Amino acid sequence: MKDGFIRVAAATPDIKVADPVYNEAQVWNMIEEGEKNGAKLMVFPELCLTGYTCGDLFHQDILVDTAADMLKKLIRRSEGHDVLFFVGLPWMKDGKLYNVAAAVHDGELLALITKKNIPNYSEFYELRHFTPGPDVPEPMEWDGRIVPFGSGILLRCVNLPELVVAGEICEDVWVMDPPSISHARAGATVIVNCSASSETAGKHVYRRSLIAGQSARLVCGYICANAGEGESTQDLVFGGHDLIAENGTVLAESRRFENGMILADLDLKRICSERRRMTTFQVENPREQYDYMDFELEMEDLKELKRPVDPSPFIPSGAAERNERCEEILTIQALGLKKRLAHTGCTQAVVGISGGLDSTLALLVTARAFDMLKIPREKILSVTMPCFGTTDRTYKNACLLTKKLGAELKEVSIKEAVAVHFRDLGHSMDDHDVTYENSQARERTQVLMDLANENGGMVIGTGDMSELALGWATYNGDHMSMYGVNASVPKTLVRHLVRYYADTCGDEELKDVLYDILDTPVSPELLPPEDGVISQKTEDLVGPYELHDFFMYYILRYGYRPSRIFRLAETAFAGIYDSTVILKWLKTFYRRFFSQQFKRSCLPDGPKVGSVAVSPRGDLRMPSDAAARIWLEEAESLMAEGSR
Repeated sequence: MKDGFIRVAAATPDIKVADPVYNEAQVWNMIEEGEKNGAKLMVFPELCLTGYTCGDLFHQDILVDTAADMLKKLIRRSEGHDVLFFVGLPWMKDGKLYNVAAAVHDGELLALITKKNIPNYSEFYELRHFTPGPDVPEPMEWDGRIVPFGSGILLRCVNLPELVVAGEICEDVWVMDPPSISHARAGATVIVNCSASSETAGKHVYRRSLIAGQSARLVCGYICANAGEGESTQDLVFGGHDLIAENGTVLAESRRFENGMILADLDLKRICSERRRMTTFQVENPREQYDYMDFELEMEDLKELKRPVDPSPFIPSGAAERNERCEEILTIQALGLKKRLAHTGCTQAVVGISGGLDSTLALLVTARAFDMLKIPREKILSVTMPCFGTTDRTYKNACLLTKKLGAELKEVSIKEAVAVHFRDLGHSMDDHDVTYENSQARERTQVLMDLANENGGMVIGTGDMSELALGWATYNGDHMSMYGVNASVPKTLVRHLVRYYADTCGDEELKDVLYDILDTPVSPELLPPEDGVISQKTEDLVGPYELHDFFMYYILRYGYRPSRIFRLAETAFAGIYDSTVILKWLKTFYRRFFSQQFKRSCLPDGPKVGSVAVSPRGDLRMPSDAAARIWLEEAESLMAEGSR
């Protein structure tokens, strides 16, 4: 909770129809179990204290009164327990019966949330027993205190302001205009749903998509607890299909037809960050329609998160989805280049090919764009420019790749030109400093630009988004092009795109060369090789790209502070990198990200392919001279504290 996470639970207890005494004991047992597992917010099914399938027994005073007595017992039991829970029961008020969810915390009834939409079709006949509850809460006196009664109630956590809870009951979420829409507009970040949704063949698929979709639409956490075994099977079966979703993602889902409990950790900071980013998410403050009830939770540190933290957030985990995503991204890249070529009337492209991943992807995309325009691939000029750091492996792969794709290969050795440049500068060939490296990168760019002029062509940029984020590019060298097809593709995704192309190209020779490129260490090859092997490995110098891409995603997509990113990285890379290594490269990322913004501020055009991009004309309007002090100081403090 200290990092904005809260452990929540959806629970389906074993019940007996029309036996509130038995049911209260089962609910309390599950509350204690949830508390032992760190749950701070728990949700139980609709009419859980009596059972949903009581039918006309709801007209019996003794059933309704006993349910209220059992609620009192639960409230007394909850004193001293730091769990906010919602439990369903029937409720008499002003001579009418209502379907409500009682919100209880630490010996106090905070609210009675009423069901607004009462179904009376197919197998449902609730209007026979229940009255729709009021939208605007009404004060109700019960057991010596005033309790809000209605739909428009927000429960606010005093010491975790990102936690604002509202409720709806079963059918409320299935209708055209669910109450949760108004709740989210009013500021609710978590919606709870006490539900009794019967099972029919295939219904669970729609239920899952409904709850996930509502959490996405409202940018919220959504907890749905469903009635299960123990309800009457006279005409229906209830499967106990519990769901916990967050902004479109199902974090936890129970097995149907088995009563029990599911737990997950909602990321409240992520929800609030996403709402802040989306200017179309408009929060209102309809105080005349809502009652606000405050409560307080103990701020505990969750040692291990019960939520998936993907170490590769840019890459889908499933093979089918990953392949679909790769095809989509390659098409977006190619379409962007196609439009630029068609607009300029350009029928020639120039690509600097090194035998590395980035230039390989750029050449593959260029070939696809030429195919779309029905321009012969021979019009692609693939230029290899060997110099002091070029190895036989990368040189041969560059040549073979060009041949297999049907592009024209041109070799321009830049060794002599760079040596002359060093003599003009008075720079020693033995001084392998940044001048030694960058002179080669700038000479290569000059060659490409001049060849483009000579052939009426366009230089296609090869640099990827990870390099741009780190500033791992030579200013006015590989940093510059006429259209950068890889500008929003992170390094970890480049690898998957190339592998996907290899696996689907249908050419074994091309597949072999692409796989050898995939196996080649990432390197700018600007320093002389050692015994013919690459000596300059990028990830030894700036750190693992899988870490940097992880950092970049959460910094740019959600605006998380260093402590949260570190916490997530510890979870995602457990057993791969220890905390010291993660912190080392996190500091490196921040330092380079801030100091190198000037390179991103003048990027060439290039297509956005995902939810994160660094274009100064689109996603990242960042000053080039911003100070990194507060980010680095927090990172340093994490190093002092050590791993959690």
